[in-house]
Amino acid sequence: MDLGWKNRVAVVTGGSSGIGRETARLLLQDGARVAICARGAERLAATAKEFADAGFGDNLLAAPCDVLDVDAVARFRDAVLARFGGVDALVNNAGQGRVSTFAETDDAAWEAELHFKFFSVIRPTRAFLPALAASGSGAIVVVNSLLARQPEPHMVCTSAARAGLQNLIKSLSVEFAPQNIRVNSILIGTVDSDQWAKRYPVQAKPGQSKEDWLRGLAEEKGIPLGRFGRPAEPAAAVVFLASPVASFITGAALEVAGGVSRFA
Repeated sequence: MDLGWKNRVAVVTGGSSGIGRETARLLLQDGARVAICARGAERLAATAKEFADAGFGDNLLAAPCDVLDVDAVARFRDAVLARFGGVDALVNNAGQGRVSTFAETDDAAWEAELHFKFFSVIRPTRAFLPALAASGSGAIVVVNSLLARQPEPHMVCTSAARAGLQNLIKSLSVEFAPQNIRVNSILIGTVDSDQWAKRYPVQAKPGQSKEDWLRGLAEEKGIPLGRFGRPAEPAAAVVFLASPVASFITGAALEVAGGVSRFA
């Protein structure tokens, strides 16, 4: 199926690794022009080189940017518009969660987590909103977590922040609809990422392969599909929701969690 990405412009925050990187890769493969940003300049440069070596250099802009920094986001937006002339889709790809119970989470941690989860979406959305409206068929997709609906006590702060963010996403879908901007989210479960790669040599049994170790964890977590997600799987959902093919979908939250949700 042709998702209609040819020559459309997409912005992906947190685009140097994991779901963000795979989202950018799929978009480029589908013919989109893509701007990615991330805080880590070294990893961002490596990702940009990887994409350029694959033949996508002409359709790629990669720029370091802290999405919590208003001025940095404005500079990134200006660079995107100068390079590509407009924006059709924004993928807000927020970062990792915080593992802590209520008793273990002090005020500073609460403030930092709530600030990050909200403003990592608010500031890029505000910056790119006029360009998305000018597109005539703009789309925003937020990478959120199943924690928004199914909180975990060992991630109490992140769960609360994710729930609040999901409420914001729903509100924006209604507010932006008259401007022909759709707003959706994906709710991810456990996805194999750099954090699990770091934990593997420390937590696995001697001689245990990473695949066997992850399968064991998936069983412990009760994931019906029996494994962790791969970054390309939620990325595919993002690319669909942001595409013209999903033109009548807004305000939706698509679970990409291997069936672990307890909701009907």
